Amino acid sequence: MILCSNPTFGYLAYKNEIDSAIKRVLESGWYILGEEVKGFEQEFAKYIGVDFGIGVNSGTDAISLALRAMGIGLGDEVITVSHTAVATVAAIEMTGAKAIMADVEEDFFTLDPAKIEAAITSRTKAIIPVHLYGQPADLDAILKIAKKYNLRVIEDCAQAHGAFYKNKRVGSFGDMACFSFYPTKNLGAIGDGGMVVTNNAELAQRAAMLRQYGWKQRYVSEFAGLNSRLDELQAAVLRVKLAHLDEDNSKRMRIAKMYNNQFAGMDLILPKNRKDCTHVYHLYVIRTKKRDEMLRYLKKNQIAAAIHYPLPVHLQPAYNQGQNNVNITENLAKEILSLPMYPQLSDSDVQIIIDAVKGFYNEF
Repeated sequence: MILCSNPTFGYLAYKNEIDSAIKRVLESGWYILGEEVKGFEQEFAKYIGVDFGIGVNSGTDAISLALRAMGIGLGDEVITVSHTAVATVAAIEMTGAKAIMADVEEDFFTLDPAKIEAAITSRTKAIIPVHLYGQPADLDAILKIAKKYNLRVIEDCAQAHGAFYKNKRVGSFGDMACFSFYPTKNLGAIGDGGMVVTNNAELAQRAAMLRQYGWKQRYVSEFAGLNSRLDELQAAVLRVKLAHLDEDNSKRMRIAKMYNNQFAGMDLILPKNRKDCTHVYHLYVIRTKKRDEMLRYLKKNQIAAAIHYPLPVHLQPAYNQGQNNVNITENLAKEILSLPMYPQLSDSDVQIIIDAVKGFYNEF
């Protein structure tokens, strides 16, 4: 079976380095918020092009803590998308705020700036654009609207580590930005992990305090906080993999190019690249009206394609409110299909996948 993603291969690719990093932590005797976390925070912030990084327990917590650091919570509204991992909306709701879900651009699957203003009310405090599948959102237009209405912008970069929007990496544009290091991500740990990044020293300090009970001085809570700490083992692994991130992203882009070349002219809608931006292909997502039939066919042929995401967040029982004209989102959910994509995917396996997709059209 060719998996849609394969974190095990990500470990095996750098096994000696990762094993050495883990051994270093185990022998250090320091396992929480030590030198590994500090080192990774500094290295990742520098990589993104910002001043501060705050390692936390997950990407979900990263968004929740960023909102809390800005004082956003009960009674407030935050505009985002419904076509995203449920974590984006769950993180907003965790603060007591309400997620208002706007529609996406049909070509790029990211927040449509033209749909934002209609969603703004007197309670709106922030916008969270999601750089979905590795594709940057239209940040210039989003930031312009945010400035007009005095709204905060938090970038959800969970699927776009290393992507460029024009000449800067995503995560360096908003007031704050949030990353996930879930094992399948472009930069994945061997467990959960996340980070908040920012250029704002005050927000950085508040987020750092929030992740550990509101402590500035140990055991003294200056305000109510959480327990959301990136641990030393994960930080050590991520430091190893960060050094290879650009190389791994290049491999993803090469695989995407192979798919694009072989699927050109077929009855498929292929991923589009936003002008002057870099798509890092966390996922390679095609569109077809025969999606369900193709999914079954590929699985029958030992190819584990997947759907990201089969049910828009606003249609899920826990979050079936707060949507605002999301017809494109609802249509996309019926047609999208993620083909296998990870840096260690071999050329021979890519060709097997390509041949299976072509085989499907020969039969259907």
